[in-house]
Amino acid sequence: MCGIIGITSTKPVTQRIVDGLKRLEYRGYDSAGVATLESGHINTRRSAGKIANLQSVVDAHPLHGHIGIGHIRWATHGAPTENNAHPISNGKLSIVHNGIIENFAQLREQLTAKGHVFHSQTDTESIVHLITDHLDHGSSPKEALHKALNQLEGAFAIGVLFEGHDLLLGARRGSPLVIGVGEEEMFLGSDALGLAPYTDRLIYLEEGDWVILKSNSYQIYDHNAAPITRPIVHIPTDNFQIAKDGFAHFMLKEIHEQPSVIGQSLSNVLDPCSRLPSFEGLNFPQVNAFDTINIVACGTSHYAAMVAKYWLEGLAHLRVNVDMASEFRYRKPTLISNDICLFISQSGETADTLAALKHAKAHGQFCIALVNVATSSMAREADAVILTDAGVEVGVASTKAFTCQLIVLATLSLALSLQTKASSPEQVTVHVEALTHVPTLMGQLLTQTETYSQIARKWLMGAKDILYIGRGTLFPMALEGALKLKELSYIHAEGFPAGELKHGPIALIDQDLPVIVLAPHDHLFDKTLSNAFEVLARGARVILLTDTIGAKKITQINDHIIVITLIETTDLTAPLLYALPLQLLAYYTALHKGTDVDQPRNLAKSVTVE
Repeated sequence: MCGIIGITSTKPVTQRIVDGLKRLEYRGYDSAGVATLESGHINTRRSAGKIANLQSVVDAHPLHGHIGIGHIRWATHGAPTENNAHPISNGKLSIVHNGIIENFAQLREQLTAKGHVFHSQTDTESIVHLITDHLDHGSSPKEALHKALNQLEGAFAIGVLFEGHDLLLGARRGSPLVIGVGEEEMFLGSDALGLAPYTDRLIYLEEGDWVILKSNSYQIYDHNAAPITRPIVHIPTDNFQIAKDGFAHFMLKEIHEQPSVIGQSLSNVLDPCSRLPSFEGLNFPQVNAFDTINIVACGTSHYAAMVAKYWLEGLAHLRVNVDMASEFRYRKPTLISNDICLFISQSGETADTLAALKHAKAHGQFCIALVNVATSSMAREADAVILTDAGVEVGVASTKAFTCQLIVLATLSLALSLQTKASSPEQVTVHVEALTHVPTLMGQLLTQTETYSQIARKWLMGAKDILYIGRGTLFPMALEGALKLKELSYIHAEGFPAGELKHGPIALIDQDLPVIVLAPHDHLFDKTLSNAFEVLARGARVILLTDTIGAKKITQINDHIIVITLIETTDLTAPLLYALPLQLLAYYTALHKGTDVDQPRNLAKSVTVE
């Protein structure tokens, strides 16, 4: 959520800053801007809307400075207007800011009483005037920043330019910020992707760190203003290559990448000789069947956690609690020392999940982070890390990152079932064999995309409401399918356990309501099928996803039901394989409606504020 790029160099920086912002578009935003220092003076260009608007402004009114900062903003305080876009400047300094300043109202009141005049609705402007106030009282830029940091409450990452000073300052607390080390130039970014074309030498600032950058040097300070060193990490720039590769959208490309990345993620957690699950490098504590695992996540990752609960309880006989990260700390959970907490996040920067991890760690939990970014804040904070291998995911609506989470969680469940002796090696081998076929089966499903396009056009794109139902592990998948449709098409959709229909939701059924039924032929098939017939009897349109065996049992075929025949599945493979048609239905519904598939309105890829 939001993105920062800063460069201090011996050559012009404006276009590289704008290009860096384009690489961060996947994070989600609704305005953009850039500011540079020219002959000691700050000049700013900003625009509402997409970066293309900013590019037009910069082309019409060029900036020529060798030091600059840029920002894409996802609105929190203040509407997404040009006036509220970053950088926020006041003639003495200019700031870009990710995060939320929780005490901005108090600061604004205090600073207004001192004569400071505010021109935006943002919480960011309180930082601008706070630092300015310290400058007005004789502080240097370094001193003014440090004093201001001690007065700010909340989570933030900031970059600051000062009128008349050839330097760039940055600071972080609760929101990620990375330094890039170049040749006669230095970089500042909210993540490595924005800096990838410019350097492969990165320094990840830690909690409370702040930095002074010049074109040929940098100095990092801790929260006490003591000079400190942080290690340089070398990351090959080809790790961050992003392109659509001929696909219409990044999301469609990422859907089609799933067979490959799932296969890679699976191979990473299997022993190459025994083909049994292997998490040897995890330093995982011994788990007994009576132990409890708490799983915490947000959004799509939360649905992956819900699926994992079925697997861990059914296979490993463990007690499992699943929490939404935004609620975890506030319900004051009972945390028994040395219990295990698993935190799931694609980016590893999700603010609610990161805060929950820190809370659990402070209460004596062994904390595991399941993330897609090895250098993320959660990966550095956790006691142990499990990495997925999804690669960069640009589309805001998660696809391949989600299914990579599922394949790793399935394998982890099998590993723990061996540890608790709930499963034998022979039983686990059968499950692993089924998982190894998932990439091939997904490839087969991807040959049916035209089917989903036709269903989306005929049955879904004109609907006002859509229901998804399923049982067992397909209940969380119903939630995920509904979320995808909401995110992309802006159609109201809800997921329910199929058995809960009669407890209220069935009142919504009428002839205009499509109901998507997830019904693999498993031990719950007959019950799920009876629920499908219940909604059919009340005039609803039913799209039933099943397999070849299940399809043979559908006898009441009429104009109100369409059966999509998938591949036969197991309890472990069903969520993975049913994820793909759910993604495609959402994608094609949005495509036919003409909504923004890769960057849906109001959404951000990485939610770095609570």
